[in-house]
Amino acid sequence: MKLEGYATREGTLRFKKRFEDRMPGHFRLAGEVWISSVGLGTYLGEPDSQTDVQYRDTAERALGLGLNAFDSAINYRHQRSERSVGEALQAAVGSGAVRRDEFVVSTKGGFLSFDGAAPPDPQRFFQETFLAPGLLRPEELAAGCHSMAPRFLESQVERSLENLQLETLDIYYIHNPETQLGEIEKEEFYRRLRAAFEKLEEMVSGGKIRTYGAATWSAFRVGADNRDAISLPRLVELATEVGGKDHHFRVIQLPLNLGMPEAIVARTQSLDGNRVSLLDAAEKFGLTVFASASILQGQLSRSLPPEAQKWFPGLRTDAQRAIQFARSAPGVGCALVGMSHIEHLEENLETARIPPLSREEMGKLF
Repeated sequence: MKLEGYATREGTLRFKKRFEDRMPGHFRLAGEVWISSVGLGTYLGEPDSQTDVQYRDTAERALGLGLNAFDSAINYRHQRSERSVGEALQAAVGSGAVRRDEFVVSTKGGFLSFDGAAPPDPQRFFQETFLAPGLLRPEELAAGCHSMAPRFLESQVERSLENLQLETLDIYYIHNPETQLGEIEKEEFYRRLRAAFEKLEEMVSGGKIRTYGAATWSAFRVGADNRDAISLPRLVELATEVGGKDHHFRVIQLPLNLGMPEAIVARTQSLDGNRVSLLDAAEKFGLTVFASASILQGQLSRSLPPEAQKWFPGLRTDAQRAIQFARSAPGVGCALVGMSHIEHLEENLETARIPPLSREEMGKLF
């Protein structure tokens, strides 16, 4: 049976109060809900039963340690990451450890996904799963793997709800929309995004999702003349066209870490005639920013220079220092960290026992 309801301000505040005394500055108000400054990512790992169990156990344990933000995507580990998170949330709610209104679940759609494992004949799987039922037309596919077609996205939302065993998703992202820009012109790209936003607004009205956004890799980090560049003001404009001033385009996601600081330092967005950083633009529009790749898929957990200990006092590992950077960036609501082992979860959440760096302290790093 699917879990009914969704994250609420009252529920997430209840969760926050259980931990805030020992985790100063750990929870942030993101629109209508409180989210933990560190969230659980589920991208890495083999598509096998052992990794399923590891993610399930880690996700369930996370709720008991003060983490209430979970991030996945339908194509992560061939849908298995979503299913592992869903099992963990079912177990946690079933045991009475938490209520559904206390945690935030986000997932993504856009990439074609296998179902549990790579099939022996991928072309036949694609034909039978996506083309034959009319979910996709060949011309709606980009790079051989990506679509923003409204019918396709609707089917992906429904599948993700099944995988996660939820009645409602708190956040739904279009996954790496810039993937399409290698094959289509910008105006056609924005036309497709507008149609996708219209469908997502419809799904908000139908109670399937609460908010939506764009989860990107390069789109918000590169200059305006780059092929992959996406204009955040244009996305807000499209959402306003289809959803009015009370539209539900409320979140964005992009990499932010010590090796990829562009969201802070690169003026990639044009706003009121000025060039500004992505984080400044997001703040202007009242959007919540989720930082992905906070430890750069493990690379920053073992490679910081010795002086990093001075930059991030009170922390004992490079992973903690990298997380502290990402969650301290002005305007970031949550720093996502891929964690499939409980010992890594426990180590990384020690970061939340130290207050985030101030804006002034962050400024000194640059």
